[in-house]
Amino acid sequence: MFLSFIFFVFVPNVGSVTPGGLKPDTIFLLAGQSNMAGRGGIYNDTKTNLLKWDGMFPPQCNPTPNILTLSLNKTWDIASEPLHKEIDNLKTCGVGPGMPFSNQILAKRPNFGVIGLVPCAVGGTKIEMWQKGTILYNQLVDRAKAARESVGGNIRALLWYQGESDCGEQDSMLYKGRLEKFFNDLRDDLYSPDLPILLVVICSGEGNFLSNVRDAQLNINLKNVVHVDSLGSTLLADHLHLDTNSAVRIGQKLADSFLNNFFH
Repeated sequence: MFLSFIFFVFVPNVGSVTPGGLKPDTIFLLAGQSNMAGRGGIYNDTKTNLLKWDGMFPPQCNPTPNILTLSLNKTWDIASEPLHKEIDNLKTCGVGPGMPFSNQILAKRPNFGVIGLVPCAVGGTKIEMWQKGTILYNQLVDRAKAARESVGGNIRALLWYQGESDCGEQDSMLYKGRLEKFFNDLRDDLYSPDLPILLVVICSGEGNFLSNVRDAQLNINLKNVVHVDSLGSTLLADHLHLDTNSAVRIGQKLADSFLNNFFH
């Protein structure tokens, strides 16, 4: 999950989405680091010593015309795993929570309409790399505005899963303030002061101060921020990334949390 060098693709043209026949009724932002991008089904190919995705996904991740994704060039396409393959493009992506989140909403609310997902997560990123003015922050705001303008409606929620790379002593102490600033700045720049935020509380981390980051996340004191705890998840052999079953479980918990707290 740690990156010594990170390359990002930033696409300008704020508020522009390439015309096409597909269009969602509602928008969800997906941001954070690798467990949001998805690592379910990733394995080490012993022949090449490279990480690969096994290409398998459960029915909860099935594609459907009712789940769209905003591509890197800002067209709406039918979403499929790996959902973040264009955005988290220097890593090997697998199954993440985005597809099971969407399928769970549609299973429980069949008349919900067409869901538009906006993938923005990048593996190995600390919260300081998401602060206002950074490449990641600007890309998130840019893609969010483009998606919103394309449908003429509001963004329903931000799904945020990040913090594993902030489990060192100093970063963990600064985490709460940095996260709250990020949420406040994002809401301001999207002109959405009440934007619902579904915050996944991490269960694994790089460093000895995981409990500090968890405490910071659980004690975020902002309106319309709801916690979804990932504790109890099963991990890959690296002890950092959710396996496919747990990625599905977290996606479904996020959906249930959204429906229970923000859907009336």
